[in-house]
Amino acid sequence: MKSQRLKSQSSSLKSNSEFHLEKDDFLEARHKGVRSWIISHMFYRSNKFLIVLFFTLMILSSYFGSFIYVIIGKAIDVFSAGQSNQVINYTFLILFIGLGSPISGLLARTFREIVAQRIERDVRREFYLSLLGKSQSFHDNQRIGDIMARATNDVRFLNFLISPALAMILDAGINLIVPIYLIGSTYRLELVLIPIIFSVIFILYLRRFLRLLTPPTVSRRIAFGYMNTVLNESLSGIEIVKSMAQEEHSVERYKDSAMSYRDAGIEQGDIQAKYLPLLLLSFTVTLGLTIAVIYNRAGVLSVGDVLGLIGLLLRLRFPVNASIRSFLMAKEAIVGGDRLLEIMNKKSEIYDADDAVSKEIEGNLKFENVSFSYPGTQNKVLKSINFEVSAGQTVAIVGTTGSGKTTLTKLISRLYDVNNGRILIDGIDVRSFSLQSLRDQIAYIEQDIFIFSDSILDNISFGRDSSEEQVISVAQEAQAHEFIKDLPDQYDTEVGERGVQLSGGERQRVAIARAFLTDPKILILDDSSSSIDSETEERIQEGIFKILRGRTTFIITHRLSQIRWADLIIVLNQGEIVNQGSHEYLLRNSKEYQKIFIKRFDKTLNELLGGE
Repeated sequence: MKSQRLKSQSSSLKSNSEFHLEKDDFLEARHKGVRSWIISHMFYRSNKFLIVLFFTLMILSSYFGSFIYVIIGKAIDVFSAGQSNQVINYTFLILFIGLGSPISGLLARTFREIVAQRIERDVRREFYLSLLGKSQSFHDNQRIGDIMARATNDVRFLNFLISPALAMILDAGINLIVPIYLIGSTYRLELVLIPIIFSVIFILYLRRFLRLLTPPTVSRRIAFGYMNTVLNESLSGIEIVKSMAQEEHSVERYKDSAMSYRDAGIEQGDIQAKYLPLLLLSFTVTLGLTIAVIYNRAGVLSVGDVLGLIGLLLRLRFPVNASIRSFLMAKEAIVGGDRLLEIMNKKSEIYDADDAVSKEIEGNLKFENVSFSYPGTQNKVLKSINFEVSAGQTVAIVGTTGSGKTTLTKLISRLYDVNNGRILIDGIDVRSFSLQSLRDQIAYIEQDIFIFSDSILDNISFGRDSSEEQVISVAQEAQAHEFIKDLPDQYDTEVGERGVQLSGGERQRVAIARAFLTDPKILILDDSSSSIDSETEERIQEGIFKILRGRTTFIITHRLSQIRWADLIIVLNQGEIVNQGSHEYLLRNSKEYQKIFIKRFDKTLNELLGGE
């Protein structure tokens, strides 16, 4: 039964993510809902023992905090009666209880804080792994600022749920129950009606309060995510904002998002401001004092009993005050948890098959009647694509903007899956390969290079165990070594956010070196030399020629110097292959190919052919 359950969980993991660790202890709980998921984190492994200790010590601390009023009342009566020997006993008892309550509370807070920090750590890791496991189509439709808000603030609220919200809620519950018990067992039974009536009205109102609080809390979290998105986009596109003098427009856009967040906060605060239990508590204490004085005049209660009773009724103040803050934090944590699960529970469109293949590929590649539309759209980006490439050959893909060149290459590494047809590598459908095995043998260099805010050494090696000598070797092949050695810290130089301290050409050379280091079987160059000058490009070509040996290569470019030596040139137009062949053949027989170069070089066909 256990092995069957583990097998079912493994299958479920594969269908939910592109990347996952073999064991996910929270998978089942996530699908049951946010409360089940939070509880599973609370009682995860050794957390359960800390939670039990926390609850026990919290109950002890709260009980001592209430019981001390009864003892003080008794001590006052004994003192009034002149029984000095018993006053000393009560003094030591008060000292013991007075120390016991804060010490128990201190230990309880220590254990709860450990659990809270563990939960935040585990949830951050779980959420991050989930994001890594989502398909490219998922990330295409996400707002980075909103994802960041979920990964930071929404996760943080789960910490606050344990510490201090859960502790305050538990303390509030104890301070409703214990005074009722002590009043009934120590004083007169009918006096119990005072805190009972208060508690019933308080609980009923609290349910209504939480129901009213939900909509603005949800709106506030959504508004915060949108505000983060606006901020992220403004800072990421700061060059465009400044170059087009749109600072004022950006300020207004951010101001509008901040106003939405503020309005949701005001609505939330308005509900909290009308919190009636504060008024009800004052009425309850006043009523209790009045009745206690009447009972004292009638000789039913002593002065010490009156003081003890009022002390216990004043303990009801904590549930009232704590409920405003603690239940708000709990509500925000539940809403935040829902927002996290909304992302984590989304299934991936791309995942490993149960019998996925992991093997070294040779690089033979074949497209069979491949058609593709981006998820959520009906527009076909690629239509009935058919071609075949042998291992080690170089393929150049040309076409006008929007013809589907980049999309075609992304299908090879399964960043997206085809809608119709299939792509074969060495005669095996790419969907039959494990994603790890497939992508580990394919290197992709895009025109829009992404450089991490790290050192050049770490950017080139990027997650691969490589010696500095290996990094320098590939940097030399990519013509990057010359500019790197002139930097202040050479290969240890920090390049800033997205490589901002490097020029466009330098970033591309670092990316090319990174691709060289992976030693790929299939190499995809998407206009990778667009930001490189002609002289540097010629030197890089020498390195590329060396690394291309024995590798299948796809080049997306309009540079004639790169196209001419391709084994196969594919001409795309509006998602369809209109022609394919050698440069000379296409220049003579393909009108679409002719148009590209006649327009680009401003030469006639005869001039282009004459240049051959």
